Amino acid sequence: MTRKEQIQGAYGFLGGKEHTFYDGMITCSTFTGTAVSRLVWSIGREKNLAYLERALSGVPEGFAGKLLEVPVGTGVLTMPVYANLPDADITCLDYSKDMMASAQRRAEDAGLKNVRFQQGDVGALPFEDESFDIVLSLNGFHAFPDKEAAYRETYRVLKPGGTFCGCFYVKGENRRTDWFIDKLYTPKGYFTPPYETLVSLRARLDNLYAKAEVSAVEGIACFRCVK
Repeated sequence: MTRKEQIQGAYGFLGGKEHTFYDGMITCSTFTGTAVSRLVWSIGREKNLAYLERALSGVPEGFAGKLLEVPVGTGVLTMPVYANLPDADITCLDYSKDMMASAQRRAEDAGLKNVRFQQGDVGALPFEDESFDIVLSLNGFHAFPDKEAAYRETYRVLKPGGTFCGCFYVKGENRRTDWFIDKLYTPKGYFTPPYETLVSLRARLDNLYAKAEVSAVEGIACFRCVK
């Protein structure tokens, strides 16, 4: 199964009690979710697949090492990927018990035995130094209140030669998105400033990591770094 097919498998995770508006939006797989994604992010199904493929490109096919996902959210994007990594040792962390419980039920429904869940704060990760081969963070950094601590901690728990990959909002790439973030998402507390630009993110990751690749799909930055 290709990575695109794995991501498209997230659409099959929509339905029943686990379905949320957020899930429909980040997968562009419901009418209202797609409408909001286009309005706020200028992203439809094709661009949605493009940025998720880039964000997940640091997780190789057949990966069998230790992976940390933070935050896991509802798990709608990653459980279909993990279903194809039976030999990996996967830890999913989130500060929200409710979000994590949804992801855990999805993992159980999919019969995933190699995925464990733990509540925690990305700013103070409960893991030893150099514990993981991959640290994955999808759509999290724009919401983290202490971003400096989040950068330090995700770097700390990554093994030398390990991969840090994922995606999040950056300002300056889409004026309409920036307007919605400034006027709605930030006042409501969904996102927390300060926000990176593509330039500042590239400079930060270049400074931290031995190798860093950064690109954007509209207002979403995708990155893959090697420690």
